[in-house]
Amino acid sequence: MKPTIYIPLILLMILSGCASQDDVILLDERLALLEVEYTKMKEYGESLEAKDQNLRNQSAGLRVHIDGLKEEIQLLNGKLEEIDFQIKQTRKTSAQSSKTIEARLESLNQKTHSYNDRLQRIEQILDIETSASSTNLTAVTGIKKEPGKKKPPSENLLYKQAKQAFDQGDFETAREKFQEYLKKYPKSGNADNAQFWIGEIYYREKWYEKAILEYQKVIENYPKGNKVKASLLKQGFAFYNIGDKSNSRIILNELITKYPKSNEAKVAKNKLASIK
Repeated sequence: MKPTIYIPLILLMILSGCASQDDVILLDERLALLEVEYTKMKEYGESLEAKDQNLRNQSAGLRVHIDGLKEEIQLLNGKLEEIDFQIKQTRKTSAQSSKTIEARLESLNQKTHSYNDRLQRIEQILDIETSASSTNLTAVTGIKKEPGKKKPPSENLLYKQAKQAFDQGDFETAREKFQEYLKKYPKSGNADNAQFWIGEIYYREKWYEKAILEYQKVIENYPKGNKVKASLLKQGFAFYNIGDKSNSRIILNELITKYPKSNEAKVAKNKLASIK
């Protein structure tokens, strides 16, 4: 109740003579107290209204911020879907490239077998012709050629024999002949190839630690040879096969850095993508 409603009552009491001076003073004090309380309640109400308005403003600001975050999340989801699609496409392309490389390697292996068979037949024909010529000469002159020591194979023949044994899966013979070749012809044009095939023999026998050492000989002894890239690649594979993923990554990254445009680097990238 507002304090102003007491004023008519006070006047009425004075006029009627029913109120004493003390009653008037008491009512006046009560009126003052009520006015103070009214003022406080009014100020409190205004404060509450201001706070309510402030909360409404903050709520509106939070809604705007939340809407902005939702838009950013949608954009991020879109980018993630795009990246996921690109990764899938890259893996698909890599898989196709790997299949193409494997097909080319298989084709080369088949051609190599075919060439080796032809060389073997040619060598047999040459041996037959040599034997026939020797027989005819003996028949004409009556002089027999005394048997002597067997002539050691030439550089090219020794390498061909070693590679032929390797292609046929006779790894023990191939290893012995490649080692003999390196001992006799360490500076020849095929020395780096011979050393690489020794590493390949150990790799195919799953003696990966030994294969790593033999590949390293190719890298160190024949740094300008054509088997350095292949040796780095197979070293990385060998480390992976023995569970040393850290060294496998180091070797494959070294290959990619030194020979970024090589086919071996492409294979190394595909392998790195599968190492976790």
